[in-house]
Formats: sequence, structure tokens, C-alpha cells
Amino acid sequence: MQVKIESSWQQVLQDEFEKPYFQTLINFVKTEYTTTEVYPPGKQIFHAFDECPFDQVRVVILGQDPYHGQGQANGLAFSVAEGMRTPPSLLNIFKEIEADLGKPIPRSGNLERWAEQGVLLLNATLTVRAHQAGSHQKKGWEEFTDAVIKKVSDQKEHVVFLLWGAYAQKKGMIIDERKHLVLKAAHPSPFAADKGFFGTRHFSKTNAYLREHGLPEIEW
Repeated sequence: MQVKIESSWQQVLQDEFEKPYFQTLINFVKTEYTTTEVYPPGKQIFHAFDECPFDQVRVVILGQDPYHGQGQANGLAFSVAEGMRTPPSLLNIFKEIEADLGKPIPRSGNLERWAEQGVLLLNATLTVRAHQAGSHQKKGWEEFTDAVIKKVSDQKEHVVFLLWGAYAQKKGMIIDERKHLVLKAAHPSPFAADKGFFGTRHFSKTNAYLREHGLPEIEW
């Protein structure tokens, strides 16, 4: 099956695209896009991959679901389209970066600038119905994104995985911690950030690990 995705990912994931579950998933997603309002825009479903080729992945941040408000989701976990108000969880991420690295909170919540540096911003589910959180869960996306995580874990070395919240940590159990750095914390949402996200200094720890292994740091 031919999927419109960045060429290095196309090669790495081709066997996954041929599996029956993925064909079923794509048929479901196509039907949803033609019959109801779904986010992100169709051309941005694989935006996280297009902005961050497989050979450039240095950091993986796991999210759960795309934003389901109009105009928010742009295919990158935690990121919003240019011009959109910064959501609470992302604002807390920026606050932690400010405390950790002394960088001022940016005006834009568009995280393409991270993706272009090798940060794979991967949601467990890549699509969602408008105003219906979790509406595309358990349709096949989770199996696909598990395969993505396993490919990165198996075929690369010295990648930093940032797992925030119980959902991401459970999904990350397939990561080989002998050759990658896995950093875990509470979710940055307003409901949990005070319970173990703030003060974790994941961003400086990520850069220290990358530097230690001769890899470029991320300009957060």
C-alpha cells in the first residue's frame, strides 16, 4: 500500500503499511474525512514524520490524541497551528523550559521548529473527530504508532524518549532502555503538572545526553 509519507519513513514502515489492520484503519479514516469534520487536516496526518525523517530522529515525545478544537491540530503532538492560542499543557511545557534553561516562553505554539531538529512529536492516535476527544482511539492507530516506536528503538541508538503521564509510559514499555535514554514524568496538563512534571529538567537532561554521545543538542 502506498502511503504519502516522508521517504525514509516510507522505507522503514512499508511492511506495516501492508498489514490488514492498516488497510482497515485507512478505510475508516478516509470514510471519516468524507462524512464528518476530522482533525488535523488530511495532508497533515503524517506531518510529524514529514518534518522529522527517520534518520534524523534524536528525541521522541509521545502524546495521546490530536487537539479536537477547530484549527488547533497540525499533526505534531502538543503542537498547535500557527496563530492559535497556546494550550495549557504546552504552556506548562514552555514554563518548564523557561525554568530549566532560562529561555523565554515563545509566542508561537507551533513546534515545527523542534521537529526540524530531530524531535519526533508522536501522538498515539493520529486523527480525531471535531470536538470528540478520543473518538479515533482503538481503530488501529495505536498499533501503528507502537510499530513506529519499536522501529526507532530497534534500529537506532542514543535516542531520548520523553514519556509524560501514565499513558505514554505504558506505551513506551517496548523501548530498549539499554541503548536509549527514557525520561518519565507526570503529564504537563494543569491537572498533573504540579505532581511531578515541573522541576524534572527533562530538557537540559536531554541535551546533556545528546552532547555526551556526540549528537547535536536541541534548541528548545
